[in-house]
Amino acid sequence: MTMREYLCREAQRITDESLISITDAEAWWRERPQRLEQYYEMMGLSHYMRAPERPPLNVTITGVIERGAYRIEKLHFESLPRLYVTANLYVPSNIRDKAPAVLYLCGHSQNQKVHYQPHARRFAELGFVTLVIETIQLGELQGYHHGAYRYGWFHWYSRGYTPAGVEVWNGMRAIDLLQHRPEVDPKRIGITGISGGGAQSWFLAAADERVKVSAPVCGTWCVATQIHHRMIDGHCDCMFPINTYRWDMTDIGALIAPRPLLIASADRDWIFDIEAVREVYRKLKRLYELLGASENVKLIETPGAHSYHERSRRSIFAWFMKHLRDEDVPPEEIDDIDDRPEAQESVDALRVFISGAPHDERTTTIQDDFIPIAAPPHIETVDDLKAHRKQLVAVLRKKTFGAFPKNPPDVDVRVEVEQAVNGWLGYRISYTSEENLRLLIHFIIARETQVPAPTLVVIPTVERGHAWSPLSDPFVKGFDSRWTRAFVDVRGVGDTAWHSQLQWHLRRAGMLTGRTIASMRIYDVLRAIEALKRLE
Repeated sequence: MTMREYLCREAQRITDESLISITDAEAWWRERPQRLEQYYEMMGLSHYMRAPERPPLNVTITGVIERGAYRIEKLHFESLPRLYVTANLYVPSNIRDKAPAVLYLCGHSQNQKVHYQPHARRFAELGFVTLVIETIQLGELQGYHHGAYRYGWFHWYSRGYTPAGVEVWNGMRAIDLLQHRPEVDPKRIGITGISGGGAQSWFLAAADERVKVSAPVCGTWCVATQIHHRMIDGHCDCMFPINTYRWDMTDIGALIAPRPLLIASADRDWIFDIEAVREVYRKLKRLYELLGASENVKLIETPGAHSYHERSRRSIFAWFMKHLRDEDVPPEEIDDIDDRPEAQESVDALRVFISGAPHDERTTTIQDDFIPIAAPPHIETVDDLKAHRKQLVAVLRKKTFGAFPKNPPDVDVRVEVEQAVNGWLGYRISYTSEENLRLLIHFIIARETQVPAPTLVVIPTVERGHAWSPLSDPFVKGFDSRWTRAFVDVRGVGDTAWHSQLQWHLRRAGMLTGRTIASMRIYDVLRAIEALKRLE
């Protein structure tokens, strides 16, 4: 089995098992609190959600544009100290009572609030106070979404960092802002967006129950198709949590239930397979039915590629009118957006930072400290050390190594080849590490060695040359010949080696299945040790 085949299999398993334990409403409400805590952890938000209070937003309005039916307030706020979020707030002019609000979440387009302004403008014309926030990349501030994707910053996975978590936090703080606006009814807030903004519409609604309505567009995935079709290769790091607990999108969407959720997707989207979208909808529809709210989830399919469609836009407007304004208006009776070039505000007109970004901003470095570094353990006695070790091992087993098989197959040790050369005996041994995954051990022992003898287990992690021999391996040169040596070909070494061009894909796909290459290889070594113990 190749590494690609293995990850495809495990990805399919994650998708197949998503929500399988939820058989009735009671089971869901019983599991939900723990699932929410796990979700915060995978987004890197646990520290912030436990904080007794949130820092001040320090909202600053830098300009106002009057446009008759609405005004645009150009503003920025600090979701954390010096973590600036640039935004435009569209306020309808005809507000008499507190109005519902929409938070529009931008996708991957340059000059985001400029590109998506037709949507905010149309919402404002329909009577919604609408806030458009830019992401930490592609807006006025140019931070990093593409860490592992573009720069090979795979230490993000080790840190538990995903830019999706920062965007969720910024969205939560944007809701704080909206709730404190005098024009806004704090109990009637909805969110929507496309692509990256579509994924964020899932993520933020799952994280924050103040979101009463959500409408993600072209941002719905399942783990199986993302890996099997290699759609993950086209995605920014902000599209996924750090998948420690091996969730699928349906697990995230379940946290939204039973609140109104409209899923919109194009049927020929090259990075979001429509069959995956349909599967997510079917599973969530079942959960909504269990919760007595089947009418609160809906799927809109539109023809074409990764983009909005007139039908999806009008359906979203109608969905928000129904669930935030209590007005049942057919989508075809609602005017679409006006995206004519002459109707758009310019980049300069909507700019928030007239004189450039603040010198103290940390948006461009937030990846370095968004996840707090763990404090060193307090150990004064041997008992303290033992207690800490026990706790640490438990955490490692649950999280870092949580994808280890719970019921592994028999290790099935086989001696494939026996050899003798220059006073040494050599054995080529195969064993089962995981289901349908057999690996090799190159085992050598000096003829004069008294058995049983100590064994040195050697773990190569790079491909060896064609002339490699366990007898000449430089790592054990000069080592006591009375010890036996076992060279374990963990996955990626020897017969299971993969091309360097696959390395980037496998590391990202591994994360989405709750694994790293290192964690999988550690399991291979543990199974190899089990296999060695069976040798006579």
